Amino acid sequence: MYKRFFKRALDVICSLLALIVFFWLYTIIAILVKLKLGNPIIFKQIRPGMKEKKTGKEKLFKLYKFRTMTDEKDEFGNLLSDEVRLTKFGAWLRSTSLDELPEAVNILKGDMSVIGPRPLLVRDMVFMDERIRMRHTVKPGLSGLAQVNGRNSVTWEQKFEWDMNYIENVSFLGDCKIVWMTAKKVLGKEESSQELDVTDDYGEALLKEGKVSRERYDFLQDKAQKMLNER
Repeated sequence: MYKRFFKRALDVICSLLALIVFFWLYTIIAILVKLKLGNPIIFKQIRPGMKEKKTGKEKLFKLYKFRTMTDEKDEFGNLLSDEVRLTKFGAWLRSTSLDELPEAVNILKGDMSVIGPRPLLVRDMVFMDERIRMRHTVKPGLSGLAQVNGRNSVTWEQKFEWDMNYIENVSFLGDCKIVWMTAKKVLGKEESSQELDVTDDYGEALLKEGKVSRERYDFLQDKAQKMLNER
């Protein structure tokens, strides 16, 4: 009953309240991003969302965040690594999770929910088996079980197990508990040093562990890029 009827209503209410009550904060951060990093203020990236009933495939949507990195490039015109482009200001935005405030718009639009498995990258999705892709039978969330149980400090396998645990036990009380645990972690800065870790993509982790061949890795990376190009 909660999952089918009330969860979406609460998402709309919460996202609207966030945008209205914290409009001043959005404005301040936008100005700071503009001054320190320039345009664009909002970073947009295609992410896989909930599976569509008609096609059985994940809906691809644009995720919104405040920008945290520069556009610095090497002599050949290629973007430098994330570690180099991530500024101190950007690192602070990430450590406080303030960079994720624009995702309230995604929640209001219906692409995301307040609570659910975090939306990963398309290049992560193509490496998932059918069981793991069951995480996409619910809307991705601003926060989820994996985020309050380790986030970047746990393995990919552990993250996915937390995601599977969530989709099998969606409830109002469960969501309230995750909201409370998220607030404690953000306000208490329990994991501020770990949030800045740059982790491997899922495919990169599988490649390093020898769970996929280089040929398979390249094939799936090409598949992910084609999905992005066709959108």
